[in-house]
Formats: sequence, C-alpha cells, structure tokens
Amino acid sequence: MPDPSATGRILAAVDAGFDAQVAFTQDLVRFPSIRGVEHPAQDFMHDSMRARGLAMDRWTIDIDAIKHHPGFSPVCVSYENAVNVVGTWRPDTQTGRSLILNGHIDVVPTGPLEHWTTPPFEPRIADGWMYGRGSADMKAGLAANLFAFDAIRAAGFLPAAPIYFQSVVEEECTGNGALACLARGYRADAAIIPEPEDDKLVRANTGVLWFKVTVEGRPTHTRVMGEGANAIDAAYRVIGALRQLETRWNSVRGAHRHFEDLDHPINLNIGRIEGGDWASSVPAWCSFEARIAIYPGTTAKDAAEEIEACIRQAANSDAFLRNRPPAVLFHGFFAEGYVLPEGTEAEAVLARSFAAIHNRPLESFVTPGYLDARVFMLYADTPCLVYGPLSEDIHGYDERVNLDSVRRVTKTLALFIADWCGLHST
Repeated sequence: MPDPSATGRILAAVDAGFDAQVAFTQDLVRFPSIRGVEHPAQDFMHDSMRARGLAMDRWTIDIDAIKHHPGFSPVCVSYENAVNVVGTWRPDTQTGRSLILNGHIDVVPTGPLEHWTTPPFEPRIADGWMYGRGSADMKAGLAANLFAFDAIRAAGFLPAAPIYFQSVVEEECTGNGALACLARGYRADAAIIPEPEDDKLVRANTGVLWFKVTVEGRPTHTRVMGEGANAIDAAYRVIGALRQLETRWNSVRGAHRHFEDLDHPINLNIGRIEGGDWASSVPAWCSFEARIAIYPGTTAKDAAEEIEACIRQAANSDAFLRNRPPAVLFHGFFAEGYVLPEGTEAEAVLARSFAAIHNRPLESFVTPGYLDARVFMLYADTPCLVYGPLSEDIHGYDERVNLDSVRRVTKTLALFIADWCGLHST
C-alpha cells in the first residue's frame, strides 16, 4: 500500500473528481450502445482516453483473426461496427507490475419502453442511485477505471507500470471483444473488471452457451388439425426435454466446488420464440433461442454435444419429430467457466485496498453468469479480479447503480493501482 500521506491524497482526489465522474457516466449511458451500434460510444471512449494522453488503439474485430481460437464464440451477425478501444499508459521507467483495466461498452436491449419509469437512455439520479440502461452493467465500472487513474495523477503521482484500459464490445453475447484484445497481443500481470458485483469479488462463474432450435410442422387448416403437426406444440415438447437436462445438471452441483451451495446454478433461459403464420393454420414452423450455463471444467464442446443428444433423444421418442428432427445451431456464447484460485498476490492487493476503504474484509462469491474474466483466466494465465459496485435490476426495467458504492469502488481501484503498479512522483 502507498504510505498514509499518499493514500490520503489519492482518496481526496477521487472525492474531488467524483462529480465529474458521475457526469461522465451519465454521458456514457446516453449512448444506446446495444449490439451493432456500439461504435458512437466507443468513439466517445476513444476521445476520452486520448485526452488523458494515452496511446490509442481502435480496431474493428476481425472474425478471421479469432475464429480458430479455443475461446471463440460463433456469430451470425455483422461485425462491421464491432469496435474495440484500448488506451495504454506507459511510464518512463517501469518498476511495478502491469495491469489491464477492462470493461464492456455494450448493453442489452431495453424491453418495452413503457415499463421504464423514465427513458432508459436518459440517465437520472434519485436517492443516491443512477438509473438507466447500462448504468450498472457496466458503464459505471468503465468510468471508475479511468477516474481512478485520474485521481492518482491529480494526487501528484504516475503509475510505475503499463496500464491497458480496455473498452470492449460483445460481452453480452459472445465474449469475442475481450478475446480480440488478447489475440491482438494485450497481456499484463493482472486484470480487473469492475462489473456490478455488489462490492464483492467473484470467486467462480459458469460458462454459457447460446443455441437456436428450429422445428418443422405439417400445416393444415384447423378444421382438420389432427391431420397436421403443430410445430409450436412440438417445440414445447423439446423445451420440456431441455428442462429435464437442466434438472440433471443442477442435481450434480455437489460435484463442482464453489457451486454446491447454490440452489440452482445451471439456468436454462428460453429467451426468444417465434413460429407460425396464421391463427387458423396449424403452424408449419417454430424456432426458439436459448441460453444455458455450464460448470467450470466442462468444455463448451462437451456441453453442446449433450444438448444435441438431449434434443435428438426427445425427437426419437416423438411420433412426428422422429421423422423430422429439429435443427440445432450454436451461435453466440460458446464460453467456458473459470475458478479464481485463492491466494494470488493480485487478490491480496485488492483485499488490502478494499479493507482500507470499507473497514472490513473483502468477500467473495459465486455467480452463475458469464464474465469476460474467462478470457484472462483460461487463455492468458492471468489472474482476473471481477469486483464492482452495488446494483439493482441489471437487464431489467429501471436498471440502477448505487453512487456511494461507485465512489468506494473507484477508491479501491485507485489504491490497487498504486499498490500493484507502484507510483512515481510527478
């Protein structure tokens, strides 16, 4: 840890810059950076980093450059606007350890706007919370990365090791943005991702697979519907089989360390479904898109094969589907989970920094969701600490982040940088 005088100056600088940090976060939230239109927000991040004197790198993700990587997730959409931004700080003399500060700029869709109290991309502050799509997940974290760095410099210091500020896309659907940074050569001694994790450290998280199932029916007029085959009904039968698979995977949670005490670590979500053409016609088709979690240590390939076998078995036991088996397409997340080993030096530094701000020990927990940390943990042998602010209703209506928590996270990040990277006086 820096000496008490330096610590006090850094923390005071975070407080002095916090109003500007909140305004910056609001500016970020105003960009509706859903999939395919993240580039205006990335231009904003690029210019903000450049204004801080960072060496800038901005590029459109090249699928050909990463498609053979074991961490690649297949995509069926254009990457024309899938832009990553990295700003690099390099000291004149390196004496400390290098660091990646990562965050994702992409946000999930809003859902029906009428269910939001106020428009999702018009951030508002009420009772100590900032509301808006992406405010918590995770634009407050992206801002905290930069403003922790700002506070160190405002306090009269410079980090004594390289820092790579990564603003990536595709976290909400593939993880290919963080993977593209790795493929481009960005590596460091540790990484931090300030995702909204309620002031806790993520010890382990699941992998995630996305897939689409398409079912064919036999259309007829509803007056003779017994002569046809309803594709929507058949799709529900397939979903029922997948629910049984979900139950089986949850039943073995005791064999997976860190997940044994979770009631339901493996969640199958039917995220989209559509089918049929006419209310009085037996549906000729139905497709649904699903997301399911997998335990760390389970390969995406093995999980996909088990899903395909489940659907194939369901079809073979169905009088109609055995002759018209459903088609399965894996697209989007094809990502594996990870466990953060206990006892790393990076975690010890974060714990010291956290305790200095919170006056209590840093807690860790397990989350059954996707995190870009898997890129660093599985493919770069880099400890990645996922720790961030208190939030509510991420991916839901009236998403919000607690501003006092954001302030504490920013202070913790600033002290981590000072300890991990070391400091030079200006």
